[in-house]
Amino acid sequence: MQIAVLGGGSWATALVKILSEKNDYVGWWMRDEENVEYIKKYHHNRKYLSSTELATEKIAITTNLNHIVDEADCLIVAIPSAFLKDALKNLQGSLEDKYVFSAIKGIVPDENLIVGEFFHQHYQVPLMHIGVITGPCHAEEVALERLSYLTVASQNQDVAQKLGTMLDCSFIKTNVSDDIYGTEYAAVLKNIYALASGICHGLGYGDNFQAVLVSNAIREMKKFIKAVHPIKRDINDSAYLGDLLVTAYSQFSRNRMFGNMIGKGYTIRSAQLEMNMIAEGYYAAKLIREVRKENDVKMPIANAVYKILYANKNPKKVMAKLANKLD
Repeated sequence: MQIAVLGGGSWATALVKILSEKNDYVGWWMRDEENVEYIKKYHHNRKYLSSTELATEKIAITTNLNHIVDEADCLIVAIPSAFLKDALKNLQGSLEDKYVFSAIKGIVPDENLIVGEFFHQHYQVPLMHIGVITGPCHAEEVALERLSYLTVASQNQDVAQKLGTMLDCSFIKTNVSDDIYGTEYAAVLKNIYALASGICHGLGYGDNFQAVLVSNAIREMKKFIKAVHPIKRDINDSAYLGDLLVTAYSQFSRNRMFGNMIGKGYTIRSAQLEMNMIAEGYYAAKLIREVRKENDVKMPIANAVYKILYANKNPKKVMAKLANKLD
């Protein structure tokens, strides 16, 4: 099975590193022609995970999206959700016979769709060809080759197992799931909760409060996922709870970092400019609100983040009110 990664950021770079550990061919598409030539010459991505050496002799890297897609059997999409539609606008070929795995932790704007649903509805990718790659796993720790875990979810368990085997290496262990909706929604929600965690940290809340916040967040996540896709699942599995914990607590979490800046008084624009990275939770907080309304789920933590980011409410006052709702 020929694999290609779409995207040029940290997570795309980490996935290419993982796949090139024991596979002889990895396709890689990114938009930036100058960076493509740099990586070919110097064997690392100067913009993201710049200390990570890449086995470029195994990597077919190009800005030609249609060539990469034509050559691949399985596409791993690691483009920020806010830019996904624009990134694919020049795609000419069909994706109906491809396997498409989302490594994106966001919802597609204007569509209010998780990425798997977007590819199913707009590119006619069969549900049995759609999958999700989720954590708990930070790109920065992959770069350091610290032991990490990935969950590969697909209703086609044979393909999930095959891709899991291709991702397995000395520093990556994989689990397989059939819950494509639950794992992808969990990946979206955990970024919103990491924003809440960061905001509270920036406001001066301590570890004791953070523990209560995260324990309430996993229950909130459970209610939401059950409402949108009610199947039997254990919310305490690493794809749900584990991914939430690492995103809420890790020093590498860009969503926690973004929230921390907002808690300290940064404007949204100034926080975005200083980070120079995408905090998916910012976009998700607005989009998940619409999905929540459609399914009539009460989500006080997600709603608090929305009020701070989009209704211009005072973070200190919003979080003080939220604290009275937690138990």
